[in-house]
Amino acid sequence: MTKVKVAIAGVGNCASALIQGLEYYKNNDSEIGLIKHSIGGITPDDIEFVCAFDVNENKIGKDLSEAIFVKPNNTVKISDVSRMGITVEKAPVSDGIGKYLKDIVPYDDENVENNIADRLNSCGAEILLNYLPVGSTKATHLYANACLESKTAFINSMPVFIASDKEWQKKFQDKGLPIAGDDVMSQLGATVLHKTLVKLAIDRGIEVDETYQLNIGGDTDFLNMLEESRLVDKRESKTSAVRAMAPYPIPTRIGPSDYVDFLDNEKICYIWLKGRYFGNIPVMIDAKLHVIDAFNSAGVVIDAIRATKIALDRNVSGPLNSISSYCFKHPPVQLPYNVAKQQFLDFVDGKLER
Repeated sequence: MTKVKVAIAGVGNCASALIQGLEYYKNNDSEIGLIKHSIGGITPDDIEFVCAFDVNENKIGKDLSEAIFVKPNNTVKISDVSRMGITVEKAPVSDGIGKYLKDIVPYDDENVENNIADRLNSCGAEILLNYLPVGSTKATHLYANACLESKTAFINSMPVFIASDKEWQKKFQDKGLPIAGDDVMSQLGATVLHKTLVKLAIDRGIEVDETYQLNIGGDTDFLNMLEESRLVDKRESKTSAVRAMAPYPIPTRIGPSDYVDFLDNEKICYIWLKGRYFGNIPVMIDAKLHVIDAFNSAGVVIDAIRATKIALDRNVSGPLNSISSYCFKHPPVQLPYNVAKQQFLDFVDGKLER
C-alpha cells in the first residue's frame, strides 16, 4: 500500500499519543481504539509523517521522535519511537500562544522565513493535521490557507470552525480538496458520553430539564483554557454536540473548568443531567469519567487520516460529512453516534459520496 503522507501543525500531547500509537500498532494487529485495523486497505502502518511545525524553541530542530517527549508535553509513554528523520520546523506564532502559555513555552515571535505552503509542497504532504492550541484562530486560518495554496487536504482537530463553515467549505470545494473537522472527538470522552446520556434519556421518554459538564486536567491544554477569551469556539463546539441530541432546547453549561497541574495529561470529567419521567417524577444522572486525554483521540485521528486519504483517492472535495460526524465534535452535520459510525463505514465502502 502507498504511504499516506501527513504533515503536523503542533507537536503537543496529541501528536505524541498519535505517533506513539502508530508505533504500537506496527507490532500489534489489535483493533482496540480503531474503527477497523484496515479501512480501504489502509492500515495504521501506512501513515507516514513528512514534516512537522511547532513554535516551541526546545522542539524546533529536534527529530520528531524526540520532540514528542519534550516538556511541557506530559502524556504517558507507551512506545519507544524510532528516529523518524523528520526535523521539527519553526512555525509562525500568530495567536497560537496565550497568556498562560507564555511563561512555559519558549518561543520567538519573529517572522518565519519558511513558507508553510511551499514546505507542504516540497515534503510531499497529502494531508495537514491541525493540532494547534485552543484559541489559535488566526494560526488555523494561516494553515488552512496554506493547504489551499499547496493543494493539501486539511484535518482540523481543534475548535476553530473550518470544515463546518460554509465559506471555508466552498474554498476547499473550489480547489478540489477534502476537509474534515472540526474539534476532534475522543474514543470515549466527555462529549461522547454526554451526547449518549442525553440521547438515551430522550429515547427512553425522559424530559431532560438541564445538564452540565465540568472538566479538569493538568496539561497545557487546560492551562491554556484558563484564558476565557480563547474558549468561545470550544464551548460552542462541545455544547452544540450535546444539544443536537435533543429535539428541544435544554439549559446546558459545558466547558473546561480548572487546571490542576499534578494531573498531568489525566482528564477528569463530571456530567450531571436532571429530568423527569412517568408521573413527572424527577430523575438525575451523575457520572464521572477519568481518562488519559491525548490517547483518547489518537485512534479517532488515525481513522480520520485514513478516510481522508480515501477521499483524496476518489477525488472527493469539500466537507467530508460522514468522517466529520463520526470523528469530530462540531461537524457540518451533527448525528447520533451510531448513525455517524454507520455513515463512516458506508463512506469507506463506497456507498456514500462523502
